[in-house]
Amino acid sequence: MTEFPEFMRNPINRIKQSSQYTKDIEGYVYEGKDGSQIAYWTCFEDRNSSEHFHDFDEYLVCVYGQYNVNISGNIIKLRPGNELHIQGGVPHSGSCTAGTRTIHVFGGKRAERESD
Repeated sequence: MTEFPEFMRNPINRIKQSSQYTKDIEGYVYEGKDGSQIAYWTCFEDRNSSEHFHDFDEYLVCVYGQYNVNISGNIIKLRPGNELHIQGGVPHSGSCTAGTRTIHVFGGKRAERESD
């Protein structure tokens, strides 16, 4: 597969560009009753995300390409099938290569939809 399936890319769930830490990526978000979110992102260019943290835990898995997470200068390289749990409050940044697809699960509200 070269992209997430069409049903996962429903325009009503598209993430606002302004609620992302990386420009020029496409994301979609789904929410649980407990306020948690699952987000799917595709990076179309080599990109860096600025350092940030969340008040809640984040779990991510690389589906395609390579996503690098920087935690306190320690670079964790995620390739397809690799996963990572980042505890709430831990500052982190990242970088990805063009074509990278990732799935992130957040223990709280992280992203806003364009339609919200």
